[in-house]
Amino acid sequence: MPEPKKDDRDLLDLLEFELRFLEDGGYGHSPHAARRASRVFEDSLTCMNFNSQDERQPCSACLLVKLVPPNRAAEQIPCRHTPLDAAGQTLASLYESGNQLEIEEALGNWLRATIRCLEQERAAAAT
Repeated sequence: MPEPKKDDRDLLDLLEFELRFLEDGGYGHSPHAARRASRVFEDSLTCMNFNSQDERQPCSACLLVKLVPPNRAAEQIPCRHTPLDAAGQTLASLYESGNQLEIEEALGNWLRATIRCLEQERAAAAT
């Protein structure tokens, strides 16, 4: 079995891309949307396996797994278990009880806060 590819992208760049994708209506225009509701991260270029014609890479190799609680990192799709707010709301919980607008609003708020935090960490490390 071939060794998994390492996700060598920059986490801040990845999250900034995801925010632009979200704000540009990317989840409303997913090529998969005709068959099923769009899934955050999974239906974006953010996902290492998006439209993959090759063997799927394990989610454990993805940068986003760093943002998943350790006790949820072994889930089949761990990025669905990233806490999006202080109440612990996740994509998985929003898929069960929220609508697309609520999902996108929670995601946008989380992305902006996480990006700000990463930018502040980098600025502090640079001084």
